Amino acid sequence: MTNLALAALAFTAMHLLISGTAVRGVLVARTGERAFQGLFSLASVVVLGWLIWAYAQARVPEPTALAEWRWLAAVLTLVAFAFIVLGLLTPGPTLVGGEKLMNRETPARGIHRITRHPFLWGVALWALVHAAWNPQAANLLFFGTFIVVAGAGTFSLDAKRARAYGEPWRRYAGLTSNIPFAAIAQQRNTLVLPEFGWIKPGVVVAVYVAFVLLHGRFFGLPAL
Repeated sequence: MTNLALAALAFTAMHLLISGTAVRGVLVARTGERAFQGLFSLASVVVLGWLIWAYAQARVPEPTALAEWRWLAAVLTLVAFAFIVLGLLTPGPTLVGGEKLMNRETPARGIHRITRHPFLWGVALWALVHAAWNPQAANLLFFGTFIVVAGAGTFSLDAKRARAYGEPWRRYAGLTSNIPFAAIAQQRNTLVLPEFGWIKPGVVVAVYVAFVLLHGRFFGLPAL
């Protein structure tokens, strides 16, 4: 568990104390933007690998105490996968290289009408489901790391974009929301289902089905 705790601390510190603070600006000034992004990406992969390996060593598969509510976990996980997959497949101003999309007449489309950070909220929901349904110490530490990093990361990215892009960002932020569905509930945006098409939702279903079929083989417990 000590190794897992150290890996979790390192992963959290990298993303919240370096990537999301003024420390990033200092490092970029010394190394250059491209070099920093390359080094940070490499370090992230290494530390993530360490975190996963440490978790695999510490976890002991146990049936969930919430077996009668497993159907709800399945539904929430499907929602999480939808946010993750659609967030990766839909261009948006909060994605790397998508900043120019803030200048479009309709800057938020598809899943970005629901939240500016669909991928991160999907990861947070996926982790929350696993932590709630399997509240053993190793699971709480591992999945709790993703809840904290992904959830806090949405606010950190908003602050970073606001500093970097000023008025274009304020316009985009005024049309969208960080918290899922908040802008729609406040009538600052509307959900346009045709923007999702058929292919992207099909990919979501395919990924989810693969997850359900392979979960037991790789993680020792059935997903459903």
